[in-house]
Amino acid sequence: MNKESGVYTIAYASIMVIIVALLLSFTHQSLSDKQTTNVNRDKMQQILRSLKIDAPAHEAVEKYNSLITDAYLINEDGVKIEGTEGVTPEDPAFSTNISDAAKVGLPVFEAEVEGSKKYIIPLSGSGLWGAIWGYLAVDEDGNTVYGSEFGHASETPGLGAEIVEYQFRAQFEGKHLFKNGEFTSIAVIKAGTTDSKRDYVDGISGGTITSKGVNNMLLESAGLYKNFLINLSKSQK
Repeated sequence: MNKESGVYTIAYASIMVIIVALLLSFTHQSLSDKQTTNVNRDKMQQILRSLKIDAPAHEAVEKYNSLITDAYLINEDGVKIEGTEGVTPEDPAFSTNISDAAKVGLPVFEAEVEGSKKYIIPLSGSGLWGAIWGYLAVDEDGNTVYGSEFGHASETPGLGAEIVEYQFRAQFEGKHLFKNGEFTSIAVIKAGTTDSKRDYVDGISGGTITSKGVNNMLLESAGLYKNFLINLSKSQK
């Protein structure tokens, strides 16, 4: 075949495209399992941070398995959906996003920390530039926050991105989701102001929209668990 002909050029280009596509496909498939493992490990680290445990990546799986005693889905009445229990990354709770809750149920993780049971619930919302998310660890009374963890996709460094820092998250410890028997969530407000209707924390200075995003995320996501939290409270009486 004439190497200077148009047919040769087209055939050569086509073969190269096919070869590159095959190489990319092979690379993706070979790295897929590792990517999944890293994603699962990162999620475990986030759940652990809501329990005030900052485990390095290489210890996350072992620490998670030692503390998380159960994981399951609940329905809108706050009742466990039978058959959804498990403690591995393949269980329904771990693999279900809160955005899918209307279809399959809300994920709940149970942990044993220093002889006390904690219940971790996922959160999902929107910040200034993109998605924000988090986990809230609640005591057995279904009301008191034990710890929290927040993450973001693209908030501004030094401003809204500060929601991931312990100084912000630590404010939620000991705060209450209910007041006078009513679910109120926890307000995230401008520093120096107060909220007489519910427990509150100071928002991020210069990160007003992200702070409002966290406020709304807590109100809406934690609100989905209201009946579950009420059931916990009743079980302690």
